Amino acid sequence: MSAAAEKEAKRTALILAAAQSIIGSAAPIAISMGGLAGFYLLGADKSLATAPVTGFNLGTALGMLPAAALMRQVGRRYGFMSGAAVTALGGLVAAFALFNGNFWLFAAGLMLIGAGNAFVQQYRFAATDNAPLSFKPRAISWVMTGGVFAAIIGPTTVIYTRALFEPVMFAGSFLAVAVIGVVGMFIHSLLRLRNHAVAAVEDDGLPARPLSAIISQPRFFVALLCAIVSYALMSFVMTGAPLAMVGCGLSADEATLGIQWHVLAMFGPSFFTGRLIARFGKEAIVATGLLLLLACATVALSGLHLWNFWLALILLGLGWNFGFIGATTMVTDTYRRSEKGKIEGVHDFLLFGTVAAASLLSGKMLTAFGWDALNWVVFPIAGACLLALAMLVMHERRRIATAAE
Repeated sequence: MSAAAEKEAKRTALILAAAQSIIGSAAPIAISMGGLAGFYLLGADKSLATAPVTGFNLGTALGMLPAAALMRQVGRRYGFMSGAAVTALGGLVAAFALFNGNFWLFAAGLMLIGAGNAFVQQYRFAATDNAPLSFKPRAISWVMTGGVFAAIIGPTTVIYTRALFEPVMFAGSFLAVAVIGVVGMFIHSLLRLRNHAVAAVEDDGLPARPLSAIISQPRFFVALLCAIVSYALMSFVMTGAPLAMVGCGLSADEATLGIQWHVLAMFGPSFFTGRLIARFGKEAIVATGLLLLLACATVALSGLHLWNFWLALILLGLGWNFGFIGATTMVTDTYRRSEKGKIEGVHDFLLFGTVAAASLLSGKMLTAFGWDALNWVVFPIAGACLLALAMLVMHERRRIATAAE
């Protein structure tokens, strides 16, 4: 491709990286403040305090297909501007709900912010549209760099805005989300992308198999299990952590900074996770992720000091990165190109449905049984995944040995 095309691709990637930094910061705001604000809005029964975070996760899951469909109709530029507008609307609804003490309206506001987040998930793909083949990996890396900045901007915004309208706590943070959405609309208006570029699907010459034949493969089952467990356990522990920290006498600012460290640990390693997978293998990276989740629970159970919470959240983020990315890469080994759309739909439905349920159960278990109980849950579930992964590796080694004889 020409030098002009590469220059335009770099410009697009930089704009999307900036959008990731700004619009992407709405997610850590919603996650860190959703449970605390929910707790503030509820009466005596606090078991549904994390329902707003569940709303955020549901909004992201339910918004993915409409976001993709909208961009096919109106193009990336106007699609992303629409997503930023949804984020701004969600921030306004959430702030209005806080001023009026309406818990379920607040959860609806976070669902709208989650729907806006569904558009954010498309940035890394949009960065590769019409980009030279040699630049595509760098384009994705640039966008992911924006995610690291979002992990800093979001929690910092919370610290400076959560008490702006005291005694109505947290309303300032969600009005800030509305401002973030408006700024995001301006950033996206700078894009010069035309209609959504639909890449040609490479044909591997193999017919699509029935769904039952794909999901019955041991490798698919174990990989999907590890991906879902890595994400769900991360959501389960992370959602309850800010509530637990404040409940242990730590400040909301300290809880917010804990989420900041967590999000940085989630996305920071992504720059080299792919190289680690290539060097050590997918199964080894998934196992490392699961072990990090166990280490997170161990640290969390060892005390209630600030360092326990922060270190546990860092380990939780690292565990999610290795476990989820490694397992998702394993899933790609199990289907043909002609089966890609069908499998990704099943994968995302099961994944985000489980994650939403985990975030809701987090609040209920925290209220009923305490912070320790949340972390004890990690051991049998992550341990079962490690066992299934080990059995898969042994099964595949025996099959290779038998075929070689």
